[in-house]
Amino acid sequence: MPSTPSFHRRGLLAALLLPLALWAGTAQAADLAEIKKRGYLVVVTEDDFKPFEFIKDGKPTGFNHEMVDALRKYAPFEIRQEILPWPGILAGVATGKYDIAISAILMTKERTQSLDFTSPIADATHYYVKRKDDGSIKSIKDLNGKTVGVQTGSAFLSRLPELQAMLAKDGGKIGKVVEYASYPEAYQDLALKRTDYVINTVINLKALVAEKPGVFELGQAVSGASYPAWAMKKGNTELQKFMNEFIAAQKANGVMPALQKKWFGEAFNLPVSYTPVH
Repeated sequence: MPSTPSFHRRGLLAALLLPLALWAGTAQAADLAEIKKRGYLVVVTEDDFKPFEFIKDGKPTGFNHEMVDALRKYAPFEIRQEILPWPGILAGVATGKYDIAISAILMTKERTQSLDFTSPIADATHYYVKRKDDGSIKSIKDLNGKTVGVQTGSAFLSRLPELQAMLAKDGGKIGKVVEYASYPEAYQDLALKRTDYVINTVINLKALVAEKPGVFELGQAVSGASYPAWAMKKGNTELQKFMNEFIAAQKANGVMPALQKKWFGEAFNLPVSYTPVH
């Protein structure tokens, strides 16, 4: 695998700017006591990451949006929600612009340096998806040298060595890596044959294939276990505890398993906590 993969120009720019954004902010995320005192929690969610969160007929929907609705009934304060594209979310939380990101944020070792996470909300092992009519890809070894699409800032970028190790067993290597601002853009380029396959979590790819079975076909796992969770600024332990209590309550009362079945097709037996090693 090359030491520096070839990146989509826009994706490379975002990757370069994100570390600066994480350190440049001066805002301080509110702790739980301040949130209760002022009377509201500032939540941010992504705008286009189906089935976790997306816009349909002009209205936000998806698993996380319904969990936000449940949070409104649970919390003793107002929930103020903002919806925006993925590239601004992590920096906004890490710098204190938003109190918490209720989005499908994969926990990684790198991200835990500037963010704290709640309990996992789903299983998000990475798979690849290809065009259904592409007979050249039948297994992981066939990904050798082919162009792959991923989202800018995707946690999978830190786990590419896992796929590289799989390919190396047959003498192969990862080809060009193209980054996109959103996954719908990546899927569009895949359909147009500008890339050969796209990597995303199995939940998202199952939703894609179910929506467009004549265009796409689900491949195989290209990483070990991964878990998404909600994120807040590092050190905001009381808010983290409150949100974990909320998640535990939604598991106990059946709301969270029901929403998992509705949006993901199954309820998961998830760990209460998870320490990423990648």
